[in-house]
Amino acid sequence: MIIVDTALNDLEANGTPVRVGLVGPGFMGYAIARQLILYAKGIRLAAVSSRDPARAAKAFTDAGVAHPRFADDLAGFSEAVRCGIPVFTSNWRLLCESDEIDVVIDVTGAVEFGAHLALAAIEHGKHLILSNAELDGTVGALLKRRGEEAGAIVTTCDGDQPGVQMNLYRFVRGMGIRPVLCGNIKGLQDRYRNPTTQIPFAKKWGQKPEMVSAFADGTKISFEQALVANATGMTVARRGMTGASFELGTPLEEAIASLPLERAAEGTGFVDYIVGASPLPAVFVVGTTDDPVQQHYLRLYKLGDGPFYLYYTPYHLCHFEMPNTVGRVMLFGDTVGAPISGLMVEVVTAAKTDLRAGVTLDGMGQYMTYGTCENADVARQENLLPIGVAEGCRLTRDVRRDEALTYDDVELPPGRLIDRLRREQDDLFCDRAPAAERRESQAVV
Repeated sequence: MIIVDTALNDLEANGTPVRVGLVGPGFMGYAIARQLILYAKGIRLAAVSSRDPARAAKAFTDAGVAHPRFADDLAGFSEAVRCGIPVFTSNWRLLCESDEIDVVIDVTGAVEFGAHLALAAIEHGKHLILSNAELDGTVGALLKRRGEEAGAIVTTCDGDQPGVQMNLYRFVRGMGIRPVLCGNIKGLQDRYRNPTTQIPFAKKWGQKPEMVSAFADGTKISFEQALVANATGMTVARRGMTGASFELGTPLEEAIASLPLERAAEGTGFVDYIVGASPLPAVFVVGTTDDPVQQHYLRLYKLGDGPFYLYYTPYHLCHFEMPNTVGRVMLFGDTVGAPISGLMVEVVTAAKTDLRAGVTLDGMGQYMTYGTCENADVARQENLLPIGVAEGCRLTRDVRRDEALTYDDVELPPGRLIDRLRREQDDLFCDRAPAAERRESQAVV
């Protein structure tokens, strides 16, 4: 990745920047926009789209752009971008349809809307960077395939935990060390957190309570680790991962002894997480080698006696690293992370509280459900409900707290794109199991 800055600097010097369109200038999207405008070389944030045009305009003006132009039609949009005028709009389709945009960044965190955005971007040959783990973890395998057919890259991004883990994974593997576990460190894990409990933290950092709740209840980390599993071929040791918890500040070198490393080494490896270890918030990879010469040198370089060796990155810098992704995708055709083929790990739906038949499920980070990792083959066998499609479903039976929901427990809302894409993804990558056939009869699209 060190070569990316040189290549982007060349674009800057030549006056031929990558033209980026961003959808979703919320807490993270706003920060990405500011980073691209003020600090990125060889990249021009050409357009920002939001349901609220004033929020899209603010992403420009707060970064010192004096006069961004509003556009709501393709001709006016394309003309402004072609003339170097930053554009804000409420019509996200313009970013996908205009020939003046090279790369689209989705920072919405919305599954159904994100699916429409992704298909439109791919249809028009736009590279798509997903800062939308919820969509990626639900239909990322299909989107990658659709992108390949259209000549467009669909990828997760640098900076967020999955991208940082993937960079570290590639670094370790490139040295001839076999990665057996990719991990993440959290400061808190409580499945029953909700927007009400998270209001103080959300106010402190200017975030939405439901977004903070999705991190606290484990839904977000489940998506993060599922993305890494899908991009590496790894699985989880058990439903929900092991998630060992330690006194805050416990050295990571000690904490990893709690992980199922021997089991991980027997197969394709595991993704997992630890609560409370230090450095926080780090991501890490545990690797192994049976080469005695390599083991000798690893001892010399203070990585221990083996057979497992710890590598970690002590931070994830989110929006600061987005320019690297743009450069990697546009200049080198490099994917930060995307499913190898199908999904290895699903994020399935579990009840956050006792639920009664007839209720309509709320969204991620809300009051009714949380997401948890399960191996995709188990999820198929048990017909488990992905949390990416759970919102808006009507529950058909009573469910106890912590019980996993299945497709048989719900009625799907009619006409949703995400349900059609899920069936298409299953057809592409999974055997036509009875569970998949039952789902097909439930969805009306």
